[in-house]
Parts: sequence; structure tokens; C-alpha cells
Amino acid sequence: MVALLTDTIAAIATAPGRGGIGIVRLSGRGCRRIAEELLGRVPAPRTAELHRFVDAAREPIDEGIALYFPGPASFTGEDVLELQGHGGPVVMDLLLGRVLELGARAAAPGEFTQRAFQNDKLDLAQAEAVADLIDSGSAQAARAALRSLHGEFSSQVHDLAESVLELRMWVEAAIDFPEEEVDFLGDRALGTRLEFIRRRFAELAETARQGTLLRDGLTIVIAGRPNAGKSSLLNRLAGYEAAIVTPVPGTTRDVLRERIEIDGLPLHVLDTAGLRDSPDEVEIEGIRRAHREIERADRVLFVVDASDAQAMAAIDDDVAALPTAAPRTTVINKIDRVGGEPRIEPAPTGPVAASVPGAAIAGSETPKGVPPSVQLHLSAATGAGLDLLRQHLKDCVGFHPSGTGVLSARTRHLDALRRARAHVEEANRLLVERHAGELVAQELTDAQKQLGEITGQVTSDDLLGRIFASFCIGK
Repeated sequence: MVALLTDTIAAIATAPGRGGIGIVRLSGRGCRRIAEELLGRVPAPRTAELHRFVDAAREPIDEGIALYFPGPASFTGEDVLELQGHGGPVVMDLLLGRVLELGARAAAPGEFTQRAFQNDKLDLAQAEAVADLIDSGSAQAARAALRSLHGEFSSQVHDLAESVLELRMWVEAAIDFPEEEVDFLGDRALGTRLEFIRRRFAELAETARQGTLLRDGLTIVIAGRPNAGKSSLLNRLAGYEAAIVTPVPGTTRDVLRERIEIDGLPLHVLDTAGLRDSPDEVEIEGIRRAHREIERADRVLFVVDASDAQAMAAIDDDVAALPTAAPRTTVINKIDRVGGEPRIEPAPTGPVAASVPGAAIAGSETPKGVPPSVQLHLSAATGAGLDLLRQHLKDCVGFHPSGTGVLSARTRHLDALRRARAHVEEANRLLVERHAGELVAQELTDAQKQLGEITGQVTSDDLLGRIFASFCIGK
């Protein structure tokens, strides 16, 4: 159903700063009137026309391209006017100011896409994919967002919801016609359908989890004693000299941040101050910040100098002193100094064995084949073993390089899938253990509602406000 929105919104739709082209975008009922005042006439639909943009005194503000898209055949479903001028900030501010003077109001963040959602041009998952496409940090993430924008993720959610609905209708038929000789609830076909739905939930949850990884990536914190080779490891992962490396202990005082990519998986890598007791106030503050980042990390790479016998002997004690919530991998560095070979192996039993890979990823399960904790032997100086580390980081969260089936998804989607899946599992339990048709039907109804939250069929104004507030202005 098309929303009846009477006001006209406007915003600068291009990034701040200087550029060859800047765009002011309008949407709403006032586009035609504003075009007549600003351009002298309404441009032909969907045709790029050269116009002078004039102020109230009919003096030119700029000269550029005007595009008019009559609703409902537009992005928002309303009349849309785009003014493409020269991309200087002063020119854009003058042009936007004139549009607002003519009766438009400044758009809120994400309001153009929100109107597209309200006017049934996009569902909620597609609307979120717009922001994901803009914010994508890799080619794989952009392709996944585009698939979701085209409705592939929504289609899979709709298909799953339809399967749940059909199953609920089957169960309700058994409730409504108890006098029939056929025992619908005991029918093997009902169990087969339920098992099919459970498998589809697992498949879609995995697809969404991969999409969430592509969108959000992982925060990796490199920690350890001074001079363990943390900054050298950051430089190897980044591919350039991002951090200063010296033989002097305590060179790194603050947190250094680099964004890198491994086969499409975004990594936010943080190098931190060496962990030790120090009388230096600046170093103490650096260590405090290191502990803060360790607590927030998706995974900690705890680096140990293989040539330092004391550090090697204290691995368990040092790792036990880290925040317990942080999953971690022990990296035995500088193997070139001790004649070691690159390898990855289960860590000795002890405090380190308690970490759980991937625990920070909402809705995820521990990937099969990944030991609870490992020691990875490498040399940041020579690069030996870096390929093992890259593969290990992907394995920790079960990430696979993006293929044709990976779709953009958010933690919100994973959470809704998890809740819907829980209702289906409960429906299965009630069917097997209690043969309780009414309760099974209610659980399936609740599963449908959770799936509806993903696409926006079931939503709240508060949720919409939070989602669209995260968009950029002009989109």
C-alpha cells in the first residue's frame, strides 16, 4: 500500500567536499512545482536535460543536468527530481538552500530509502542492502549486497515462510477436522515436511552468517609481551610498514589500526602496547588501552617470541591473564631464530583451551574441524607461516570465499532466523513428544512472525527508526 506522504524532502546525495559533480535529490509531491520555479519548466520524464538553476531573483546558481522521474516509477515511488551540478560545497549548499526555500524540507538520514520501503518499492531486507552496498569494504561484499538488493535474500526468506505457513495449515486441518479417519498429526508426510523446513533453516542461517561476516568482518587484536613481534606481524598482514619496528621494548604505546582483507573477509587489525609491568605513565595508559581492545575483540592473536625461553615457559600464565571473554590464538613468532618450521597444532591443555572460536559472531556455531585452541608457528620477519594464519582466521569463523550464493545479511537477520528456528524446533518437539496440534500450530505461527521481521512484514516504528537512522543523508 502506497504511503500518503504530503511533504517533499531534499538532500545533497553526493559525498561532502569538492568533486566534478554534485547531486541534490528531491522526492515528493512538490517536485513538479519546484522544477518549474528552479528550471523554468518540468523536464521530460526520464530524460537528461541541460538547465540553468536559478535563484529567487532569476540569477543563475549553476548550470547542470536535471532528471525527473514521475511516481510511482521511481526509486521512492514518488515524484523524484535530481539536479546534477558542479560538485563544489558552496554551489551545492546554494542549490539545496534554494530548493528548501521553495518548500522542500531537509531529508533525514535514510529517508529516501525509507519512503521506498513505505511505498512497497523495497522490502526491509532490500532497503538495508542499499546501505550495505554503499558501505561494502570489498568486491565480494558489494556483490553480496547487490544480490540482496535484487531480492535474492528476501526471496529465500519468503520461500521459507511459505513452507512454514503450509505446514501450519496442515496442522490446523488436523485440529479442525478431528473426526476424519486420517491421522494428520501422525502422518509421515508431516514429519518429512518439518524435517525439510529444519534443513532450510540451517542452510539459510549459514548463508546469512557468511553475509554478516562479509559485511561486518572481524576485529583482530594483536597482543603479547614487548618485542614479541606484534608490530612486525601487523606489517606483514597489512602488506606495508604500518607500524614502527625497533629493538627497543615498548615502542608501541597507542593502539594502531589497520583494515585488511583476506579473500573478501574484512579484518580490522589492532596492534597494541606490549603487556608488562611498567613505571612509565604513557606506557601504562597504552597497556590499559590494550586490555580494553582485547575485551572487545572477536579474536586475539597472542604473540610469543620463540627465542625467549622465559616467555615460552610463561605462555599459560600470560594467556590466563587475558580477558576470558576473548577467543584467542597463540602465535609462536620468530621461528626463523630457532630453526622452527611453520605449522599449526592444538595448544597444550590449560587455560588457553577454554577459548571458543567465533563466539563473537551472533548466531554462529563453532565451525567443524577447528580445534578449541591452537598454537600457530610462524615468522613475521620472513613471512613463513603467514598463509597458515590467514587460513586459520577464516576457519575460526567458518568463512568461505564469496560464491554465487552468498548474500548480504545483518546480525538482526541472524537473530530473527535464530528465534524462528527455535520455534520450529519446539514445534517438532511438541509434535513428537506430545502430539499437541494446537501448540505446534502456535509455534509455527510465531516462527512466521520472526521471519516477517526480516523483510518488514512484521515490524515496529522503533525498529524502522533505528535502521534508517544508520543510513547516510541523501539515500
